[in-house]
Amino acid sequence: MRAFREAVERRDSAAIEALLADDVTFVSPVAFAPYHGKAITAAILRGVLRVFEDFRYVREVGAEGDRDSVLVFEATVNGRRVTGADFIQVDEHGAIDELMVMVRPLSAATQLAEAMGAQFDRIQQEAAAAMEKGSA
Repeated sequence: MRAFREAVERRDSAAIEALLADDVTFVSPVAFAPYHGKAITAAILRGVLRVFEDFRYVREVGAEGDRDSVLVFEATVNGRRVTGADFIQVDEHGAIDELMVMVRPLSAATQLAEAMGAQFDRIQQEAAAAMEKGSA
């Protein structure tokens, strides 16, 4: 999905969030249970932007307009090289309704889990603030 790729490459968290469906499901590479909803998913993705260094997409799989696509990326987390993939599914309106991320190797996934764990209080606060703002 070109719009998501471009928003991530610009590190534009507002543009990323605008592409998410309200009922989006985020499947994390380091958490057992998926996360549901735009507020928590957007907050997690902002956290990811803070912890990934030297992030770049290296391959795109799927034709523009397909409901499913894959973006392969490389980055660094705490000095560890990460290779991963964003599996993106869009709904009938073109909004992202599922985003599943996979990363390798295990040592990099461990570094990612630690880095995101350190961000999680902030992520939860951002999500709660967004939900409160949305209900006001």
